[in-house]
Amino acid sequence: MDSGQLIGLIVGIVVVLAIVAAAVMISRKRKVAADRDRAAEMREQAKADEFAARERDAKAARAEADAQEADLEAERLRQEARSRQEEAESVRSGAQEQLRKADEVDPDVVTSEREGETRQMPTRADLRSERAAGEPATGQPVSGEQVSGDQRSRDDVTRADTAQGPDATPHEDKPREDKPRNL
Repeated sequence: MDSGQLIGLIVGIVVVLAIVAAAVMISRKRKVAADRDRAAEMREQAKADEFAARERDAKAARAEADAQEADLEAERLRQEARSRQEEAESVRSGAQEQLRKADEVDPDVVTSEREGETRQMPTRADLRSERAAGEPATGQPVSGEQVSGDQRSRDDVTRADTAQGPDATPHEDKPREDKPRNL
């Protein structure tokens, strides 16, 4: 081999190595650029995910605040319900007290104070059941039974009072008060 051929062979190898080196460098540059682009995309995705996470945190905080507000409203409604229940109990006890006082005043109702003197007299419950069922209450004479004059007059008054209704004849000497009419 001669020296010209040797130089041609060396120059050919150097050119091939230069082409390979250029190809490798271009390939690396493309890979680096692709990696940069992929990293930028990943950063953008991470930012979007972070924003979504903060948005979800804000929604969760709002939902928690709404739940606390709902709890407060529920507690307020429970307290209002308890207050109304207590008010109803108060009105109910007042009505019961009024009925008890009416029973004490009414001579036709057996109370514990007059129980001994009017043991034969029907109670308010007896009068109500008599009115509803149409049967004589306890203390009423059964047909053929002898009744004293005092007992008969009380029974007649009791029957007359229950037959006419509660507003027909006043039991006391007080006049009835009419409610004012709205015009």
